Amino acid sequence: MSLPQSVALCDVGPRDGFQFEEQFIPTDRKVDVITALADAGLPRIQVTSFVHPKWVPQMKDAEAVCSRLPDRADVTYAGLALNQRGLERAHAAGLSQVDLSIATHDRHSQDNANRTVDEAVTQADDMVRYAHEHGLAVQMGFQTVFGYQAPGDTPLDQVVDMSRHFADLGVESLSLADSTGLAHPRMIKERVRAVQAAIGDTPLVLHLHDTRGLGLANVYAALQCGVERFDTSLAGMGGCPFIDGATGNIATEDTAYLLDGLGIETGVDRDAVGRASARVESFLAKEFPGKLHRLLQRAEGAETAVE
Repeated sequence: MSLPQSVALCDVGPRDGFQFEEQFIPTDRKVDVITALADAGLPRIQVTSFVHPKWVPQMKDAEAVCSRLPDRADVTYAGLALNQRGLERAHAAGLSQVDLSIATHDRHSQDNANRTVDEAVTQADDMVRYAHEHGLAVQMGFQTVFGYQAPGDTPLDQVVDMSRHFADLGVESLSLADSTGLAHPRMIKERVRAVQAAIGDTPLVLHLHDTRGLGLANVYAALQCGVERFDTSLAGMGGCPFIDGATGNIATEDTAYLLDGLGIETGVDRDAVGRASARVESFLAKEFPGKLHRLLQRAEGAETAVE
């Protein structure tokens, strides 16, 4: 079975990874991390979330971050918006792309957003239309696609119907999230292929968490289905505080290592990402789940000792 010749990674660490860190990360440091990721060859970076600071204090400087982003033609900066006000802020901040996100599991939608999936779809419809009317490209994200409380307990037909609906609405891409880390390779293939059959040429993105240690195995399963775009996070930062046990995203540098080994082009300098990960760990004084950046630190430390 042939695999893609190239894959595009989007680092979501500056949003997904930073958002629930208790220690506030200064704006300049956030921009430094984003710049390091851009320099490392990441073609797309999710830089912030336009949410009320009452709920996510870490994102209170969303506009300030956007105003300081390096001006680069080779990088796309995107922001997450969960409601109309957030979408309007993303537009005012000058971003060209916005990521929207809704649940596909009814219980999760009620727990996380206090609305039914149908109500969330209706709101998202209006947001997609507003974004397009104002020149914003939209990535429509679906949460808990592979299960909320048990593997596969999100109805597949609901995921497929929602995917078809938003593809028909003209979103620029669709993202399937394994928010709880419940997915396994067989489920990845089943659900990805079902969605692909429904959305035609609309690009598909996978947003995987490594909660049960299957993140990279799931990447390989998706590659076998022809998926060419993945969300990742430096050092494997991230996770949802509203889902018990949810750990970080698949690590950018670890994913790049896998893809490099498979002969798949990413354009990402995994060592440069690893060094950025090490700097974030040092600043926050904590360890994150990614592996390659720690191996890089040991290797560079050994070289220094020899010298």
